[in-house]
Amino acid sequence: MDFQDFLKRQYTQVTVGEFKPGKFEEARRIYEQAVSTYRHGFKGAYLLQEPGTDRGVSVIFWESVDEMEANEHEENYRSILKKMSPLFDRAPTTTLYEVVCQIQPQAAEES
Repeated sequence: MDFQDFLKRQYTQVTVGEFKPGKFEEARRIYEQAVSTYRHGFKGAYLLQEPGTDRGVSVIFWESVDEMEANEHEENYRSILKKMSPLFDRAPTTTLYEVVCQIQPQAAEES
């Protein structure tokens, strides 16, 4: 591993939003379609739902900001997200974060 690779950090795009009552499941299906279009630089995604509500948080991991932006400009992705827009109760907020620390669970020691 090159030293510069060691210093390289991932980025996360965090979106917080609330859907109209009863629309979370439909939004989840559209979210899965949109995320499935991601290619180069995509490192994984989570969609979280606050139990008993239509509020959620999307966390998408990227290798770089440039790769994130390139994927978001793909026409297929944009057309899928247009389907999701009317499901929001109000416009979601999106923030970009740099991953500065990652902690993995330690493997249990064998007896």
